[in-house]
This record gives sequence, C-alpha cells and structure tokens, in this order.
Amino acid sequence: MRIPNHIGIIPDGNRRWAQGAGMEKQEGYAHGLAPGLEVLRLAREAGVREITYYGFTTDNCRRPARQVEAFSRACVEAVELIAAEPVSLLVAGDDRAPAFPGPLRRYLTRTDLNGGGIRVNFLVNYGWEWDLAGLDRPGPSRRNITESLRTRDISRVDLVIRWGGMRRLSGFLPVQAVYADFYVVDRLWPDFQPEDFAGALAWYQKQDVTLGG
Repeated sequence: MRIPNHIGIIPDGNRRWAQGAGMEKQEGYAHGLAPGLEVLRLAREAGVREITYYGFTTDNCRRPARQVEAFSRACVEAVELIAAEPVSLLVAGDDRAPAFPGPLRRYLTRTDLNGGGIRVNFLVNYGWEWDLAGLDRPGPSRRNITESLRTRDISRVDLVIRWGGMRRLSGFLPVQAVYADFYVVDRLWPDFQPEDFAGALAWYQKQDVTLGG
C-alpha cells in the first residue's frame, strides 16, 4: 500500500455542526478535539511520517469575537493533547499578532516530545501572505523559494483531506501543497469516523502521482 509521507488536514464544518445540534456556532470547535487526536493516531499506525493541521487563519480572525476566542482556545487544547503523544511538534503562524495564543509560543521551534515520532505541524493564525513574505527578492530559484518560506521546516504535502464538503484549499500551505492530491469528506469534522481517513488512503492509491512530470 502506497502511504503518503505528509498529509494535510482541513477540519471544516464545526460551526455548521453546532448549528445543526442546536448550539451557538462557537460551541462546535470544542467538539473537534477528539477527532484530531484520533486522526493523529490513525496516521501514525498507517506509517504517515508527517501531518499538518489547519487550526485557524488570519482571515478567520475577522469573525465575531466569541468565535475567535472559541477556536483559539480549541487550538491551544488540541496542541496540548498532541503534545502528550510521541511527536515532533511545530506550531506555525503569525505569532506577532494579538490573535496568536500565548501558550503555543513554546512550540514555534520544532520540539521532540515523549521520545519524538511523527512530525506534527499545527497552523495557528496562519496566512499564506505571511508565509510568502520572504519571497519578495528578485528571481528566486525553486530551492530559494522553499528556503524563504516562514514554514520552511514543513515538507511537501502529498495528500490534503478536507472535511465539511467544501472544495477549496483556503490558503493551506500554497507552496508545499502545490502538487498535493485533494480528497473531500462530506461529513462535518465533529462527526469524524475512522472510515473517512481509511477512504482517503484508499482513494490515494488510485491517483497517478507524477509531480508535474
């Protein structure tokens, strides 16, 4: 079985799930914590070497204050859960902005935890413009483009899985994901089932991975 080295996770649908359950929109984020940890464990068992979670973006911070507070708190809790696992953890995002959660600053440099293991990246207050800010030099080579990224320690993504039925990348790691295969799960993120992940891996087997060749 051909396993992607690096999988990107876009956990969408938290607010829609909350509304469907008769809750306020911001209440949905806390229900996405358990799925995130389960995906990590499934990825590790499958032999995936690296996984990147899309926490929240700089654009998301335009939402109502209660929602911003809720998804920020959920990201802190998610990272704390991940940090209890055997992982090599990196949090990446614009840490100079007020929206960046202070407790996550300790992970702005990759840190091996509990003996290390699968590389886990968590994008927090991430924006593609922030990431590409170092590319304003004239005529960079392909190698220099990668090295100029603020997320230079995150490798090329092989497979992006998005829950919630939407078919867009929403600015997710535009350089690393340039050749990624894109798999959409219609189920909302808090309703995650292991079969979602298994289905994505099975679908990936059928793709013709050429990297542009």
